[in-house]
Amino acid sequence: MATIRIFRHYIPTAFLYLAVLEGVFFFLAFEWAVAIRFWESDPATLASVQPVWPKAIVFSLVLVLSMAGMGLYERRTRDGFEGLLLRAMASFALGLVPLAVIFYLAPELFLGRGALAIAYSISLLGLVLTRGLFLRLGDQSMLKRRVLVLGTGRKAALITRYRRSSDMRELHLVGFARMGDAEEHIEPERILDIDSPLAEYAIDHDIDEIVVAVDDRRRGLPVHEILDCKMSGVHVVDLLSFFEREMGKIKLDVLDPSWMFLSDGFRGGAVRAYLKRLFDIVLAVLLLPLLLPLMLVVAVAVFIEGGLRGPILYRQVRVGENGRPFRIVKFRSMKTDAEKDGAQWATRNDTRVTRVGAVIRKVRLDELPQIFNVLGGNMSFVGPRPERPEFVEQLAEKIPYYNERHRVKPGLTGWAQICYQYGASEEDAFEKLQYDLYYVKNYSLLLDLMILVQTVEVVLMGKGAH
Repeated sequence: MATIRIFRHYIPTAFLYLAVLEGVFFFLAFEWAVAIRFWESDPATLASVQPVWPKAIVFSLVLVLSMAGMGLYERRTRDGFEGLLLRAMASFALGLVPLAVIFYLAPELFLGRGALAIAYSISLLGLVLTRGLFLRLGDQSMLKRRVLVLGTGRKAALITRYRRSSDMRELHLVGFARMGDAEEHIEPERILDIDSPLAEYAIDHDIDEIVVAVDDRRRGLPVHEILDCKMSGVHVVDLLSFFEREMGKIKLDVLDPSWMFLSDGFRGGAVRAYLKRLFDIVLAVLLLPLLLPLMLVVAVAVFIEGGLRGPILYRQVRVGENGRPFRIVKFRSMKTDAEKDGAQWATRNDTRVTRVGAVIRKVRLDELPQIFNVLGGNMSFVGPRPERPEFVEQLAEKIPYYNERHRVKPGLTGWAQICYQYGASEEDAFEKLQYDLYYVKNYSLLLDLMILVQTVEVVLMGKGAH
């Protein structure tokens, strides 16, 4: 399954085509619903609902974005058809919220409950058909990208250690080509001895991509043959870029320091910073009136549980952009003496968490006051989650490139938050850093929007919340 790169973020073309196909179907479903609903209506009534196409576009976009928020366009989902159907139904229900807001703000786009119900029914039926067809075709080897790995050593073996079989469903590993006399870490049955020229072998075996994964490029790397493959139309990629694309993270255990500044990405600039800041301000201003009533309810709940006394908000020093400290604001979710013994990692089933705190943490409501941190310029909506100075100092000493995550503003949500579980140890911090570095390298407004949409799934499914 091929991918395309938009604003330095890899998107599987199959899922992109699927989103377009489903968006078109939702558009047509709305048109059909209008035709069915007003089948026998008089001309005056028909004229009153025209034009239909702007309403159909809004309906289609909302459903596609809601489905994206529920993870229905992610390439490493583990759900079967039943799980996908449940997610689809949940995304349709979720779509009613933005549709209600849009209809309230723009009443001329509202068509009526009857037509909307018909459109939903037709859309769900079409979704079942398209997804069933997609899953059937997705299991066919013809849709998989045929990959040849150059190398049989330690680095090449990392490709075989994907966490789940679903991570490999887009790839067909043809084999691992032996390069020189390097130490082998691959099963003998997966090793290939290629006697013909590499380009000839790649063409004869329909190789789509070659991954260069030799442990020492100075020994036995056929540079001219690899160049011949590239000139023949075979895509050639290094191991780090392969992992970046397939796993959405920067693999620190194979990172070559020179790759950090020679690869595409890791670019800042005043224009990008200005656009990101403008995006944060506009989004915060739009969301604040909607969130204030919810924040008031949470504040009252925290105040009542505290016996009508004690702090409602919790302020804590965190490390921000370029290592500058700032005070983060959250609703208090722990007991007032939670850190009487010093800073501690949050853990699963943490006994320091209050009853109200357990609920608001589960759905991330404790983070809502951080919208004021965003307005104040200390945070962004999307970025690496800010850590405490005590933990940063500890982790920076043990994990290479840890401070590079502070090249951008910390965020309310982030790429690591939607890709990895809640971090409560140095091992988790290492894993999350790999996702944070991917974000720092590739961040753009498009990626920010994708993360915000997918955060909906994290909140609704309770992923990663402690």
